[in-house]
Amino acid sequence: MNIVIHHNPDCGTSRNVLAMIRAAGYEPTVIEYLKTGWTRPQLQALFAAADLTPRSALRTSKSPAEELGLTDPSVPDEALLDAMITHPILVNRPIVACKNGTRLCRPSEAVLDLLDNPLPEGFTKEDGSPITR
Repeated sequence: MNIVIHHNPDCGTSRNVLAMIRAAGYEPTVIEYLKTGWTRPQLQALFAAADLTPRSALRTSKSPAEELGLTDPSVPDEALLDAMITHPILVNRPIVACKNGTRLCRPSEAVLDLLDNPLPEGFTKEDGSPITR
């Protein structure tokens, strides 16, 4: 199965999702979006496929969202998309896409809904707690 992960290697959740995909026997295409950036059509397609809005995909912690005034609910989606293109860190991560769907994998075990193969026993979340499903 072809799997694409939009990945931030500095993020524990993103690293754990990547490890979970690999532990299930897949070698995904890894897109480090902080290096490659986003395009408007790419974000629109990912958000539509994952049933997200720019607001629901906005990363508010450890990002410039608040200082840019983006956390105000009156900011329109188009302005959020513009900001996400200018500041790729504003997009929450990881986003995983494959034949089984597209999903923002927060919490990390959300990726399990996309994988056909099970994880090996004893796999844990990024905080060390066990994966319960």
